[in-house]
Amino acid sequence: MKRLGVIGTMVWDTIHQRDPGRSEPVEEWGGICYALSAFEATATDGWELLPIIKVGGDLRERANDYLRGLSGIASLEGVRTVPERNNRVELFYQDQSRRCEKLTGGVPGWSWEELAPLARSCDAVYVNFVAGWELDLPSAQGLKGGFRGPVYCDLHSIFLGVGADGVREPKPLAAWREWLRCFDLVQLNEDELEMLAGALGDPWKVAAKVVGEGTKALLVTLGDRGAAWVAAAGFDGLELEAGEPPALRPGMPATTGFAPTRLVVPDPDPTGCGDVWGLTCFASLLGGATLREAVERANTLAARSAAHRGASQLGRLLADTSSILSGR
Repeated sequence: MKRLGVIGTMVWDTIHQRDPGRSEPVEEWGGICYALSAFEATATDGWELLPIIKVGGDLRERANDYLRGLSGIASLEGVRTVPERNNRVELFYQDQSRRCEKLTGGVPGWSWEELAPLARSCDAVYVNFVAGWELDLPSAQGLKGGFRGPVYCDLHSIFLGVGADGVREPKPLAAWREWLRCFDLVQLNEDELEMLAGALGDPWKVAAKVVGEGTKALLVTLGDRGAAWVAAAGFDGLELEAGEPPALRPGMPATTGFAPTRLVVPDPDPTGCGDVWGLTCFASLLGGATLREAVERANTLAARSAAHRGASQLGRLLADTSSILSGR
């Protein structure tokens, strides 16, 4: 079996004002759990999942119960208990597209020394910045230099700081070129792409200049409009069986593409959709899909997840959608 390592943080969510007519908040698992649920629906034959997660001791037993209920998990050897309180997020919905997040808890990130034996037991690694500090730059550079398989990264919360009151606020990413070079495939949304480019000009032109510098493709989610990408010349998928990444053509112009979302969901909830999108895209590429095929499948499953509230039972819902897509 090939093994996909998933680096992220399990978050205990308390959600306010999400569902009209409900006065009591909803409590449930969130964070990396959305991506783990997507693996249930998207994993191809021959792949299993290794969660690489630190969990606060206060919620370890509850986390074990959740993880053992998922299919495709290789083992819990990569789930480590830490003495800090587990990360918790209070989500206050202003409307279906705008939320205020308040973070508490202190689960730390991974050093490369901690991460190395787990990563090297895997054939591919998916990184999701849920807290925003799962890896620091030296750890990410260690992963780049010390792991031979493909690495996918959703940068999301690396663009979020934490104020004194715990409210999450946008922040620029320092040394962003160095960060991008650490990952083969990088996911971000269009607001994050603009933050990345800063004052350098048109963000899409900036994206076209940086692919090929270690990063094979930037994948940009566009909400309910779909997703776009900028890829280095010669890159259109992963070739794991050959044992080497596909050869890129230095000096050739980058390629671009766009795939609209074809599934319309009434009253969508965007929470976790980016996590579902990223894991679906990467798992599809690992299964041999082209870049466009992977993006189109990710669009559909992310839109389907927007019709569901929370991560509980999400894998089953997505698996049904995936079966329809594949004709099973």
